[in-house]
Amino acid sequence: MGYSKFFCATMLFLISFMEVAGQDCTLGIGGKNSETIVSIFQLKASQKALMDTLRDQLAIEEKKVEDEIQKLFREHPQSSEEDLMKLAVKYKALQQQVVDLARETDIKLLSVFNERQYQRYLLLCKEAIREPISIVPMVYKDSIAPK
Repeated sequence: MGYSKFFCATMLFLISFMEVAGQDCTLGIGGKNSETIVSIFQLKASQKALMDTLRDQLAIEEKKVEDEIQKLFREHPQSSEEDLMKLAVKYKALQQQVVDLARETDIKLLSVFNERQYQRYLLLCKEAIREPISIVPMVYKDSIAPK
């Protein structure tokens, strides 16, 4: 039984760290750096409100997937190598759901960035050697027309 748990842990570890190169440049809206995002990108009040809403929605969706992961570990057979391989594949699919949820959330916030904010995002991604998420920045009209 010890071998099975070791094998399972090793498989999950290896699956978790595959494909490090070429990762998306994420904002991390679901993390604890909300104020950093507001500060770095100088978000307007409406953008901050959207980010807060997106963060709350993401937390709800991530909790659902985390519950599925816990259920998977509780209920999936783990008595053979074949069982463990199936478990690893199912676990990887659930992990990918979390990644996809975070990416979709980032896209929603990035889509309301103006050109300057998006350019700052591109620069930071380049410095971090990450692949930026491609969107078309919003074009905002000034509320005061030139006279």
